[in-house]
Amino acid sequence: MIVKPYGDTLNDGFVQISFTLPLPLDEKAKAAALQVALQMECVDPQIVHAETIGENFSFFVIYCKAKAAVSLDSLKVIEKPSHRLSQAEIETHLKNHFDRDLVVIGASTGTDAHTVGIDAIMNMKGYDGHFGLERYAGIRALNLGSQIPNETLIQTAREEKADVILVSQTVTQKDVHLKNLIELVELLEIEKLRNQILLIVGGARITHSLAKELGYDAGFGPGTYAEDVATFIVQNLKVDK
Repeated sequence: MIVKPYGDTLNDGFVQISFTLPLPLDEKAKAAALQVALQMECVDPQIVHAETIGENFSFFVIYCKAKAAVSLDSLKVIEKPSHRLSQAEIETHLKNHFDRDLVVIGASTGTDAHTVGIDAIMNMKGYDGHFGLERYAGIRALNLGSQIPNETLIQTAREEKADVILVSQTVTQKDVHLKNLIELVELLEIEKLRNQILLIVGGARITHSLAKELGYDAGFGPGTYAEDVATFIVQNLKVDK
């Protein structure tokens, strides 16, 4: 099966792209933006929005037709379990299969100061009507907050005998987040803890495939709730009974 982007009609190939150029907003900047789109092999690009976003910087939104078409049969992806258990189902599973509370340590690590994502998954109030792991019977959730060094996270995980480490990582310049995520895996291996802990990462541009490539057990992106993470946890931890 071949699929193409959808804009106005099925398989018309229309896409919307946006980017910033280090130029003041004038006619030459607009011409440069159109050339960028053409070099990206966009057909008949049109600037639908342009604005100044700072001294000598211009932001553009371009509507155009892409040449790209994808054969679904040629794609190989790593899938996570698609069925999300409810909080009640997760709590029942925990009660029936574990003799203790599972310990989940969460943090935004390295220089990452963003806590919205980790708070939504960990904190009792959760997000969008979905309660966080702190509210789950059978789970002891410890949210360490932001800018936590990997060494501190590992030390806490060892002291608390963590079953799961949940890392939130916002994408940063020059792929600092990737270096930090890889370092965490390497440190866990040095401490001989990697095979003892379920390691999960989440973030705006994190995918399950990327997480597996970096050495994690799972990756979660936008639209993730505590139930998604807890479902993966209960389905992948070795049970006690």
